[in-house]
Parts: sequence; structure tokens; C-alpha cells
Amino acid sequence: MHKAYFLYQEKDPLFWNTWAQRTLKNALTLQKLNQNTAKNLILFLGDGMGIPTVTAARILKGQLSRQSGEETQLEMDKFPFVALSKTYNTNAQVADSAGTATAYLCGVKANEGTVGVSAAAVRSQCNTTQGNEVTSILRWAKEAGKSVGIVTTTRVNHATPSAAYAHCVDRDWYSDGEMPAEAVQAGCKDIARQLFENIPNIDVIMGGGRKYMFPQNQSDVEYPGEKKHFGTRIDRRNLVEEWNNRMKNKVTHYVWNKKELLSLNPNSVDYILGLFEPGDLPYDLERNNETDPSLTEMVEVAIKILKKNPRGFYLLVEGGRIDHGHHEGKAKQALHEAVEMDRAIGHAGLMTNINDTMTVVTADHSHMFNFGGYTPRGNTIFGLAPMLSDVDQKPFTAILYGNGPGFKVVNGLRENISTLDYEENNYQAQSAVPLRMETHGGEDVAVFAKGPMAHLLHGVHEQNYIPHVMAYAACIGQNRDHCMSSSGASSLSAALPSLTALLTLIRLLC
Repeated sequence: MHKAYFLYQEKDPLFWNTWAQRTLKNALTLQKLNQNTAKNLILFLGDGMGIPTVTAARILKGQLSRQSGEETQLEMDKFPFVALSKTYNTNAQVADSAGTATAYLCGVKANEGTVGVSAAAVRSQCNTTQGNEVTSILRWAKEAGKSVGIVTTTRVNHATPSAAYAHCVDRDWYSDGEMPAEAVQAGCKDIARQLFENIPNIDVIMGGGRKYMFPQNQSDVEYPGEKKHFGTRIDRRNLVEEWNNRMKNKVTHYVWNKKELLSLNPNSVDYILGLFEPGDLPYDLERNNETDPSLTEMVEVAIKILKKNPRGFYLLVEGGRIDHGHHEGKAKQALHEAVEMDRAIGHAGLMTNINDTMTVVTADHSHMFNFGGYTPRGNTIFGLAPMLSDVDQKPFTAILYGNGPGFKVVNGLRENISTLDYEENNYQAQSAVPLRMETHGGEDVAVFAKGPMAHLLHGVHEQNYIPHVMAYAACIGQNRDHCMSSSGASSLSAALPSLTALLTLIRLLC
């Protein structure tokens, strides 16, 4: 750490005044709003990335660069507009990832556990699906002629990505192998099948979930001897083969490892299906750098493919395993996932233009995660608070969970963590209430925005407001009236210089 450097600088009021004045000058430039039409839309969704997670990830990012950490800026911190999103589901005060995904992708709040259907649909009741389907901004973009993509570190048929294309009353119906027989017989479709059937020709699909695409008991290409990774489809369909056959007249590629992905020339690829694991992708801390692509690497390939479309693109990017780390009480895994997503955000910024690309970063919900304990400046984010408990006289880490698997009692007393490696990757931080899996938190989450019309994300909003703003910015979906007049005006203004030049030329010739 370089704590001494910061302490020396920060003793002088000039340091803080200069910094604040510089920030003020930057803020004043925002008075000129970016009211362009967004050619491209990117939504980065940190699953479970509540505000405490954002703050802790910021500190971790700085400490990974041997800084104190608190003064570090995440890429999302640099976005000029910030709002708060109310995350509740129609039937839940503390939300789940399915109902929230329906809100920020389809523009409609919904019940927990359901994706791409309104609140009139009831979880697990197949007969409440029909007539209650709602469409997503990914579909609106596709119908407007844009290229569309999904990139996730979870299964591509997990809660977050599935709301972009599926209409399902149960988020757990990954394939027909996870569905009750009566639901299949009643005509409900599993989510993996809907990925390929509902919105034809999604240009980019990358993540995990390979086993849900293959016939039951078919061995996996990467783990041929492990039965838990075998195919799950009872209908014996091979969805990857069907995708290849349907797209045979187009330039398509199915890839299942990093080498295959990075060997592609994106300029000669129109459609890509990348399924890199049978289930979710590994945590970034456990990722095999030779075989598993990072989120940043997947995003880079996705944007290179999508941006070839002159009409632009819509891209959904999910840092999905932030959520999983928290559920397991493994704060180190969760925070490193958040830092990797922030790296992908920065890389996407370098590949796009703020004048024609609206980028939004948000979370679906928070977690029962926090950190405190009067830690000193520069304290490692995974370290101890500077005092012992004045009740049981034992140390405690700054990071704690309100509930979860980290609750441990030894001889009737709270476990003494001084004997543990609390900075180990899979250390489960202590929790107040014992649960096998830690739960979501119910507080509002942040929404960071930049690019055209980003100023419309401000204040406190319902979560379902987000896709309406993004659609308005891009002139897709139901918000197009303002574009017809403005595009006509802009076309005229664009034509005026050419018309003036032509008249001048005529005058000279005469």
C-alpha cells in the first residue's frame, strides 16, 4: 500500500479543494445534454451487485493495484448519471433474479421466479403462461434491424439472460429434463428450447449451460467421464446441431473453449454460439486462463461482431457470479467477479463511442453483505476490524453477512477466526443468522448511465423504467414518435451543407 503518499497529500486543504473544483468543472459540462439517437445499447447487469458490493469492489480494485483503494474509481463510477432502482417484485418485497430481469428487460414488473411473463402468470403453473407473455428490449432491437447479443458468466438459460428471450412461469425449467411431465404435456417449453425458437437468429450467445442443449446422458465434450455434466434433454434433441443446421447458409460458429473463441476473426463471423461450460462458468479466481474466456474477452468478441451492423446493436452482459459468491458467503469470489465486470465495462467503453452508444450498468438486487467495524484507511478489504468484540473478546472481519453459511458455533461460542485464513479465496465470512445459502437484500440498487439520453436515468425509479429509457434513446419499441420528427430535422440539417455547396457551384458555373 502507498498510504503515506495519500496521507501526506491529504493533510493539505488545497488537495481536496483542487480535486473538488476539477470535479465541479466536469459536472458543469453535463449541462449540455447528449440528446443524440443511440445507435447502440449496452446493459451491464451485475447480478446481486448492491451498493455495498460496488463500494467494496472499488476498494479491492485499488488494492489490486497496490493503492489504498478507497479513492479508486471503478469504470462505472466515471459514468455521469446515477439513479436508484426499486427492485421489489410484484409479489415479493425482497426480489429474485427472474422477476427483476423481466422488469429491466421487458419493462414490466413481475412475480418472483417467472421470466418474460406478466404478474398475471403464476410460478410453476404452466396454464398461466399463454396470453401473459411480455416482450423484451432485445426483441425490440432485433425487430428494428439491430444485431443483438447475450453474454453471461452463468448459464445462458439462467434467470437474467432468459428474460431477454423466454416466456416461462418457472426460472428453473432449464431443459425439459427439469420440467414436470404435466407441464411438458400441456405444451410449455423449456428455456433452452426457447433460446433458439422464440427470437430467430440472436447474433451472439455466450456463456455456460451446455448440458441443457444435448440429449439426456450424452457425455460432455470437455468432461466426458463426469455424469453430472451429461446432457439433460428428455426429448433427445440436440439444440446445438439444430442451430448449426438452421444457420448453415450463414457465417456461423459454435465454440466451447477460449482457444476456439479467440481464433475466430470477428469480421468474418455473423453469428456465434459459445457454450463454455456444462453449467455456469467458473469464478474468475478459479478460471483456467488457457481454456476459459474471461467476461472481458467474451465482451470484446461480442462487440466486434455486433458493431458490423450499420443499424447498431443491443448487448446484454451479465456478471452473474457476483450473486453466487454472495449466496455461498464467499465475499472474495463475489468481489473479484465485480472487478472483472468493471474491467469489461471499461473495455466496452474503449470499443464504442459515447456519442452514439448508451451504456447502462445496474444490478437486479442486493445481498445481505456489508463491511464496517471502523477499519483504518487502506485496511485490506478482506481483513480484520481494528478491535475485538467487546462482548466475546474475539476478532472479526470487516466483511460480514446478515445471514448465510458463515454462521459457526464452536463449544457454544462464536468461532474464533484468528485461527483461520480469512483472506483465502473460499473463506465464508461470518453471518448473524445460519442459512445454507445467504439471501438477497431488499434495498435499492444503483443505476449508472452514459451516452445518449443517459440523463433520463436520474433520481429514484421503478426498475421496469430502465428498458423504456433505453428504447426511447434508440428509437425502438413503443417510443418512436419523437424520433420521426427529430430524424427528419436532423436529415435536413445534414443535407443543408451539401445543398449550399451545390448552389455555390451552380453560381460559379453560370
